[in-house]
Amino acid sequence: MLNLVLFGPPGAGKGTQSQKLIARYNLVHLSTGDLLRAQITRGTELGLKAKKLMDEGLLVPDEVVIGMIGSALKENEQAAGFIFDGFPRTVPQAESLDQLLAVHNTKVSCMVALEVQEQELVKRLLERGKTSGRPDDQDEAKITRRVTVYNTETAQVAGYYATQNKFHALNGIGAIDNIFGQICAILDQHQPATTSGSQQATKEVKA
Repeated sequence: MLNLVLFGPPGAGKGTQSQKLIARYNLVHLSTGDLLRAQITRGTELGLKAKKLMDEGLLVPDEVVIGMIGSALKENEQAAGFIFDGFPRTVPQAESLDQLLAVHNTKVSCMVALEVQEQELVKRLLERGKTSGRPDDQDEAKITRRVTVYNTETAQVAGYYATQNKFHALNGIGAIDNIFGQICAILDQHQPATTSGSQQATKEVKA
């Protein structure tokens, strides 16, 4: 099973790269934000617990997020692998993810971080804000804050995966296909011998 932790600050282009990677490697995309919204919409026990906390202005604890990821893993047992998008963000979360994947007889293959200078990120997000409708894409101060939080969180997690020889940093500025090719070269190095890297149909998360 090929499991990728894909990191990148807001505006780095990881959404674009995720879709290309999903199509090539037949991976399931696990975004914690998407999972959270899906569980709330379905009214599951985890979703109701998360909604209650969010309504009170509290952060959703790690055990709830891990529970949602665990449910998604069970619902997609036949997947060739997963892209973890936006998670883990802390070392304890990374440790919990390792433990969860071990239960499913798999592990994180590698972490790829797309690096883009803050000035370029601000430019990209302000441009995206013209069409996205997201307030946090239209306020430069909020954008800077989001990038700072990302950099702080990722530094810790990057070190965790570096000790396992799984961390790879790539320049996120350049032609989309060129960056995609570099990511594929990394994934092919970590790919299990039993997994085919040929192009296959996209799998959707059974959220």
